[in-house]
Amino acid sequence: MRYSFHTRMRTRNPLIFLLLICCCLGSLLSTSIQGHASANMFTQVIHKHHALRWLSKDPPDDAGCRVQMQMPCYSPDEIHNAYGLTPLLHNGFNGTGQTIVLIDSFGSPHPLADLKRFDKDYGLPDPPSFKVLNPLGTVPFDTSNSDQMGWAQETNLDIQWAHAIAPGAGIVLLTSPVSETQGVQGLPEFLKLEQYAVNHHLGKIISQSWGATEETLFMPTGKQVMNNFNTFYQATTSEQHVTFIASSGDSGSVNPDVNGNNYPFATVGFPADSPWVTAVGGTSLHADTSGNYQSETVWNGGVGNASGGGYSQYFKAPDFQKSLPASAIAGSHGYRGVPDVSYNGDPTTSIPVYLSFMSEPGYYLFGGTSSGAPQWAGLVAITNQLAGHPLGFINNELYNIGSNPSLYGLAFHDIIQGNNTQGNISGFSASVGWDPVTGWGTPKATYLLPLLAHLPALTVIPFSKHW
Repeated sequence: MRYSFHTRMRTRNPLIFLLLICCCLGSLLSTSIQGHASANMFTQVIHKHHALRWLSKDPPDDAGCRVQMQMPCYSPDEIHNAYGLTPLLHNGFNGTGQTIVLIDSFGSPHPLADLKRFDKDYGLPDPPSFKVLNPLGTVPFDTSNSDQMGWAQETNLDIQWAHAIAPGAGIVLLTSPVSETQGVQGLPEFLKLEQYAVNHHLGKIISQSWGATEETLFMPTGKQVMNNFNTFYQATTSEQHVTFIASSGDSGSVNPDVNGNNYPFATVGFPADSPWVTAVGGTSLHADTSGNYQSETVWNGGVGNASGGGYSQYFKAPDFQKSLPASAIAGSHGYRGVPDVSYNGDPTTSIPVYLSFMSEPGYYLFGGTSSGAPQWAGLVAITNQLAGHPLGFINNELYNIGSNPSLYGLAFHDIIQGNNTQGNISGFSASVGWDPVTGWGTPKATYLLPLLAHLPALTVIPFSKHW
């Protein structure tokens, strides 16, 4: 999935890869190699894209993007300001003592060196700990392999932006030598990695920037895969106090079947549809060049470029959604609604990622809901620090806050404009309160995170120190 020049190609890579690269034209960008972007779990269709590089020797800055490309590209500082993180960070609430676990295939060749470059360019401290673990083995990195290159891009995005939000948290990257695009041979490998993370106490937050169209898993083996994951999620959130985050998808209301043809009805993705996972949708964030928040809408850039959202046809509505107003869940038919929350995901309101392994090394501009998942993982790391203990399952509390009229406006930016309709497949519209395209909306972290941690928000607002 990419922003422009949308084409498709046949391949043997069938899992939805929630990676979107901004392909807007400008004098600071140039076309580079093609990379893997998305595919359905059992289909042979992916979207082909061109990764576009920022040509300036300096890292991307928002003012330059607006002049050269007529669009913003947000730095970590701007995202901190837009979503209310700056007061928390300046008071030392930066994820210290927490570890974020990222799950990807293959990894990337130089993840720590690339992170250090990103940190230097944007004034961030290096993480207190950084590990790359390959408990299932590795394969040699091949720059001619588009699947590996795509996963490497996703890996760097996950690392750099989880760290950008929670610079005091440690990072653990767990990689699989099997592409998770290989369906029932691949998805269980991710489950093994997550089980490994829990069994070895690697961290209390697990970020998942990948998924599969739910309906493609409706055969017995696919349902078993979903059930195995869901049982693991339930036990782990309850007993080990681990929080699972997942991207809601980048195709709006539309997802492909096993032959690569879009279903003729609205669909959602797994694992975002699991009731034990916190699903993150995508928005178009509008802020000034200092990051001062202005407005947000549903991210919908046309066919194949929109926030995933809707209702599961497999998982029943969890208790935390049963108290939503009837008008909000009119199309649910008693099933789980997705997403729970949202984050900036529009490739025309992009974020920079440093990629040293490209044929033209440098910064590239990214969007997609896969950028929101690791950033929400960073938010949870800060919340765990505030609470003094891991929160584990956070959906109950998110919905309690969202359903409280006196707290909702303090804790969330309510997204009320836009929809995720794709072509003739009707999607869902944003509305006041929770909706099945942006969830409760995007965070006002200064208030939301202390509320999740059961602390009074005003106790952390005064500026006292820097991280």
